[in-house]
Amino acid sequence: MRRKIAVAVFLALIVVPSFVSAAPQDDLTIWKEFVQLLKTDALTADRVRPASPLTPESQLALLRDFAKNATWEEWEAAPEVVRYGNLVSFIITLGQKRNSPWSYTFNFVVEDGRWYYRFLEGIFIRLDKVGKLPADASGFPDVPEERKDWMRQEIYWSEQVRLFNFLAQEKGKDIAFRWVAEGIGNGVGYLLGAATWVPFYPPSRAFILYLCWEQAKLQGNKVTLEKLGENEAVVRFDDIQYFALYMRTSHLKKQISLDDYIKIFETIWQERARAAGWNLKIDGQGRQIYLRFSR
Repeated sequence: MRRKIAVAVFLALIVVPSFVSAAPQDDLTIWKEFVQLLKTDALTADRVRPASPLTPESQLALLRDFAKNATWEEWEAAPEVVRYGNLVSFIITLGQKRNSPWSYTFNFVVEDGRWYYRFLEGIFIRLDKVGKLPADASGFPDVPEERKDWMRQEIYWSEQVRLFNFLAQEKGKDIAFRWVAEGIGNGVGYLLGAATWVPFYPPSRAFILYLCWEQAKLQGNKVTLEKLGENEAVVRFDDIQYFALYMRTSHLKKQISLDDYIKIFETIWQERARAAGWNLKIDGQGRQIYLRFSR
């Protein structure tokens, strides 16, 4: 259950003939009222009912932050509506004026004739489009690969943070970071993978090349190899998902401080670099991260 909450992926449970893309007038009224309240900063926590353990206050703060730079003409467009019982979801594309269009779901529950906001999500699976149920899962709709990369990363790092917090509480932070280095970082194992899967170069060089491939092709990150020599290498990450997760999800900020989250990242790569015979300097903590290797 926790994983479903952490990932916060929209799932429509059952498809029935009443699902339509044209919005009924009463549902459009919900959306218009919601947008107006948000636009005027009049939406209050008593109109928010998220899934446990999320709190109304946290979800309202997240929503307000999300809407800070809103282009309200986009919000005021008629959304696609999916209703199941008292659950109503609105699908709308935002960010077109900034040349970064993305479709989001805004999810509500209606009780005693009154709507309550639940959550918004930028990743959702159109299981409302499956057709007649039960159905063979091989026919379920897919999502773009980059969104699946994000889902995998969110699931993975949410679990790793949970384990880190457990160890820190039971054994102390020093032991927790040692586990990060030897477990997640696993420098010897990472180097072995590089040396065997890229057997055409000495291990230290194979390590740099494998790092770029593994992060780009397995982890879905944007990676650029800026320099590669015998004694120096520079790898650049752009919008690395590890840090994007912390900034764009609500649950990680509650579970771990930014300083500890950064230290986990640095501990992992320092351990891997050490095992491969490299010294490592990490520059940047925002949209661009540089791994500067030297020997």
